[in-house]
Amino acid sequence: MKQVAILYHSAHGHTQHIAERIGEGVTGVGGVAAHLLQAQELVARPDELPAYDGLILGSPTYLGGVSAPLKALMDATGGLWRQQRLRGRLAAGFTVSALPAGDKQSTLLSMFTFCMQHGMLWVGNPILPEQHLGVPYDEAANRLGSWSGLMAQADKASPGHAFAPGDIKTARLFGQHFAHTLLRLHAGATLEHA
Repeated sequence: MKQVAILYHSAHGHTQHIAERIGEGVTGVGGVAAHLLQAQELVARPDELPAYDGLILGSPTYLGGVSAPLKALMDATGGLWRQQRLRGRLAAGFTVSALPAGDKQSTLLSMFTFCMQHGMLWVGNPILPEQHLGVPYDEAANRLGSWSGLMAQADKASPGHAFAPGDIKTARLFGQHFAHTLLRLHAGATLEHA
């Protein structure tokens, strides 16, 4: 069983809501388990991260970047970086903001750079925007058109009512894609070493 850590910070529950939907997508794929872990609880224990086969980072976008709790976790991995203990792990990222753009791309880029410095393998978001296929905009997967990671937009409502159905669908599909990619990666590794 492959293990995926969904590492996130969520101040008001919106990013957690998307993390949970991604987790549903991951666990919907046989042979892969998802673990939702709050970033601020791992800052003192970053040595737990190498136990996972894949890491998915999640943060709200605050002023064009990751939140302070996720950044604190990223900064706490310096010892792992020096020993390259996360090298070869699969990685991806997701972010939530209140606006359709909200400079979410810069948040994903900071996650990408962090993962590249650790020698991880980045998985983007290959889901085609469904509004081009005639699906109503709010129901369309990848309606925000993000390729480097998952983007979601939260209205000012409780987390369970804040997202367009398309963003929820995208989160589940993103989790499924990550899990399938992880299984393909490990199947290839097994073949190479056989």
